[in-house]
Amino acid sequence: MRKTDDTPLWVFLAFSSIESRKGALILIGCSFIFSLYCIPWVLFFNQFEWVSTLFLIDDWEWLIMMAPITAWYWLSLRWVDKHSAW
Repeated sequence: MRKTDDTPLWVFLAFSSIESRKGALILIGCSFIFSLYCIPWVLFFNQFEWVSTLFLIDDWEWLIMMAPITAWYWLSLRWVDKHSAW
């Protein structure tokens, strides 16, 4: 990402090491997938043994952290697209 004078700090920090839009989309996709993994599925499907083996998270703390981070990346991508900063 190119740093210009009008680029906000929050956008620059999100994509300071990302070179392309494709890289940013991969970062956002991975963050979204990990956010889905962070849902405590064990609380909903505790009758299945494989769910507790596959999904190790049993509280909401990780999801509470990952949701704003994913939204931050997505909003930063929207700002960069709108201002043609790639």
